[in-house]
Amino acid sequence: MTALRITNRLLKSLLRFQNVKNLKKVSLRYYADDSRVTKGLVIGLYQKEGEKEPKLTSSGEKFDDRVQGKVTELIKETNLSGKLGKGKVFSNIDQEFRSIAVVGVGREGAGFNELEMLDEGMENVRVAAGVGARSLQMQGCSEVFVDSMEYPEQAAEGSALAIWRYQDNKMKKDRKVIPKLELYDSPDIDAWTRGLFKAEAQNLARRLSDAPANQMTPTTFAQATVDALCPCGVTVEIRTMEWIEQQHLNSFLMIAKGSCEPPVLLEISYCGTAPEDKPILLLGKGMTFNSGGLCLRPCKGMDEYRGAMAGAAVVVASIRAAAALSLPINISAVIPLCENMPSGMACKPGDVVTLLNGKSLAIRDTDKAGVVVMADPLIYAQTTYKPRLVVDVATLGKGVKKALGGGATGIFSNSHYIWKQFQKAGSLTGDRMWRLPLWNYYKYLVTNHVSFDVSNNGSGPASSCLAAAILHQFVPCVDWAHLDIRGVGMLTKFGTLPYLLKDRMTGRPTRTMIQFLYQMACPDQQK
Repeated sequence: MTALRITNRLLKSLLRFQNVKNLKKVSLRYYADDSRVTKGLVIGLYQKEGEKEPKLTSSGEKFDDRVQGKVTELIKETNLSGKLGKGKVFSNIDQEFRSIAVVGVGREGAGFNELEMLDEGMENVRVAAGVGARSLQMQGCSEVFVDSMEYPEQAAEGSALAIWRYQDNKMKKDRKVIPKLELYDSPDIDAWTRGLFKAEAQNLARRLSDAPANQMTPTTFAQATVDALCPCGVTVEIRTMEWIEQQHLNSFLMIAKGSCEPPVLLEISYCGTAPEDKPILLLGKGMTFNSGGLCLRPCKGMDEYRGAMAGAAVVVASIRAAAALSLPINISAVIPLCENMPSGMACKPGDVVTLLNGKSLAIRDTDKAGVVVMADPLIYAQTTYKPRLVVDVATLGKGVKKALGGGATGIFSNSHYIWKQFQKAGSLTGDRMWRLPLWNYYKYLVTNHVSFDVSNNGSGPASSCLAAAILHQFVPCVDWAHLDIRGVGMLTKFGTLPYLLKDRMTGRPTRTMIQFLYQMACPDQQK
């Protein structure tokens, strides 16, 4: 993909980030407070192949020459093979850098793997940079320089994602220092900066998702969105209960009324091109806690459902990155925010609500409240913004988690073109998509009832396909994609990527969404 140039507007945007009073609350790239700067360096090592010995990257070779071949000697002594993600930290071999992390980058010249649907060269660099940066962070380095390994953007992504963690509720003395990241021995600062923007956006989504539910209520999320987006020139309108009632967003209110926390609906607009151009509409499910309502979930593991607003977090983070990168595209977003709680006011199984499009929706299972919360806002947003295409992001069905685990986001779409764009985006970011069926078979299972038009749970075990079929009823004709991130956007338990953290919220698939938006904005400048 031809590199996006850092425009004056982008640089001003970056400077604006650094001077905003409330940035520290929402910015995800912190700098060490210690006045003593301790530098570390990450360099890559290509894998041993056949008779060939492991080979340092071009920047690694330059550094090795600088230290009279000490790195090569240590590689031989420690039998490093260049295997992906495997390496060692060496100390006291250079006056400037206290610690040197030599990390395997895998096979030299790795490229796109069609069977894996993955650009392995890019992903290998993310892994190596992430492993190296985190190793130096553990060594106490306050400033980490990273070898580009021929992919500066991906090196920035991997390292920035790896060193960040949610630790707002730990005592300050127990918090890990988040080192400053710098690019080593490469002139391509544009690509490095792009990578940092993308990683910091995903880290924003991680922070919003991982915050405890009492610290990330609908109102708090709305304020965090304002703090994150308004300094970038993005318009955020906060709609309260009175406005929601006036607009007759009754499906949203049916779920929200069970909680004491007042619901909020956010309307976000980013204008990157002519105002008359039709926008891409994003809708994120913003359930800041989902207890299951009267169909209460088991206590064990219920705390994970503070991340039921991961879809909303991804939307906010993606728009932040789009603004930072000055993408020439118009984006509108609608985010319904509420809690799903049991109370005397809570929605009862079997309740029926009439939607803005005149269809009736039966809420037969209050645990499956996501499609109910999204129904009227989805219809309202299309009527208001008249978008060129719609993308909704939500943690909905367990089916996608059981089918794909953390390997890919499940995507449902009525447009082959949109699916291919997301597939391509996922292969470049390493955060892949897998298309699941949106057939009339599932439509029948959610609409074949004599008493109402649509049910919120349908019939049968294909929970993710049924949820997509329900949402499809509210998108009559426009190109549309539904991303079910239940398996990737919440806690990671299995197969955690080396540059993310186990048992933490992931912020996925923020970078894939950003890449998709870039492809839609710049169709002639794709990789």
